[in-house]
Amino acid sequence: MATDWLGSIVSINCGESLGVYQGRVSAVDQVSQTISLTRPFHNGVKCLVPEVTFRAGDITELKILEIPGPGDSRQFGDLQQTEMGIPGVGCQVGPSQNGTGKVLKKPISSSAPQNIPRRTDMKNQDIIISPQQQCSKSYMDRHVETLIQSKGFRRRHNSWSSSSRHPNQVTPKKSGLKNGQMKSKDDECFGDDIDEIPDTDFDFEGNLALFDKAAVFEEIETYERRSGTRSRGTPNEKPARYRHDENILESEPIVYRRIVVPQNANKEFCTDSGLVVPSVSYELHKKLLSVAEKHGLTLERRLEMTGVCASQMALSLLGGPNRLNPKNVHQRPTVALLCGPHVKGAQGISCGRHLSNHDVHVILFLPNFVKMLESITNELNLFSKTQGQQVSSVKDLPDTPVDLVINCLDCHENAFLRDQPWYKAVVDWANQNRAPILSIDPPINEMEQGIDAKWSLALGLPLPLGERAGRVYLCDIGIPQKVFQEVGINYHSPFGCKFVIPLHST
Repeated sequence: MATDWLGSIVSINCGESLGVYQGRVSAVDQVSQTISLTRPFHNGVKCLVPEVTFRAGDITELKILEIPGPGDSRQFGDLQQTEMGIPGVGCQVGPSQNGTGKVLKKPISSSAPQNIPRRTDMKNQDIIISPQQQCSKSYMDRHVETLIQSKGFRRRHNSWSSSSRHPNQVTPKKSGLKNGQMKSKDDECFGDDIDEIPDTDFDFEGNLALFDKAAVFEEIETYERRSGTRSRGTPNEKPARYRHDENILESEPIVYRRIVVPQNANKEFCTDSGLVVPSVSYELHKKLLSVAEKHGLTLERRLEMTGVCASQMALSLLGGPNRLNPKNVHQRPTVALLCGPHVKGAQGISCGRHLSNHDVHVILFLPNFVKMLESITNELNLFSKTQGQQVSSVKDLPDTPVDLVINCLDCHENAFLRDQPWYKAVVDWANQNRAPILSIDPPINEMEQGIDAKWSLALGLPLPLGERAGRVYLCDIGIPQKVFQEVGINYHSPFGCKFVIPLHST
């Protein structure tokens, strides 16, 4: 049947006068013995008309270059046109009365849409050329041969065939070809036909207006009321936002005043979490320590606990892990510890021992006395086993600024010590050294403090300290709750997970 050859790509040699034409068969008329080619090429150049018609008498040689499968005629025609790189405009060649063809030009609208081929739609088909049709060595034949080889065909004897097999013959598939996968993805994304692209833009506003948001949510709420279920969030309710340290479970109201003293406090402080910590008088504080000692919290235990808490705070002020690590051996901090001959001084010596154990260079100043307290003697005995340095003269203190000065010179009793020459000399040295000062358990009266502190550490409960005490910290020295109750204090620990907490003036 003549219609079976429609869509085939052929090469027609019309002799030296008309040359060689190539194109796709669009019509075959058996009555008039004519054949028409669409999108023709004449001697390798794209014709200016879309179609040419040849008479049988004008054809010297006809070669079939490709026979498309079912549904592949359009795709192969588009690909052939694209590979040759010439846009689709056309011409028509009809036979003349003297047997020669003539060209009739027909204007074609340049605005006609052009088809863009898809690479994925190409299918390699077997092309069989009869043995009687030998390939000439013309330029067009070589061009067609190169084009077909680039499309995956191979030559077998005198015929061209694709790398694919007959549909009835099983051919193993190649897998793992990364380039093939990439090409297939490119074709899926960019292989759509231009004709399929709509001319009008998508109406977002019109489609959005079709959605009635209020009606949908009303329907959801009605369903929830009937079924008794409740969604996690509704449009009219904003979910509560919690901080990382807040509990999402409902609890009892927070009571911020958990410590109540038997007498009105002269000054109150608050913690970072908002708990109120009232101050106590020196007499009540002394009574509290006495009752605790009676129940087993001896002076030695209290000195050890105070030394641990004070050293922890001092290590934090010195830089903590950023300063005290094996990589910073050359930056070993220096602390000057100023102690008096009393229990407050024994607390400072205990603190210096713990600091020295943590690789801090400690210089302990303690004046010479004929008779020392037993607590001081015991602490000095332990301190002498460390790498710390003990001096008794102001001249032996460093001339350059140190990293931290810990003040334990003052006490609530023995005010006559402030009149001693050594006390005044040490106070002058501390004020001129320009190092930050930490006071441990300072006295209440500001007039009795010769050194202005940047930080002060209170024990158990704070005293009503003044402005010269600097920022106040509170440490837990291990007094049980029932000991507080015994002296008339309703006490609940404000420390939480810490042993030293900062206090803020209210």
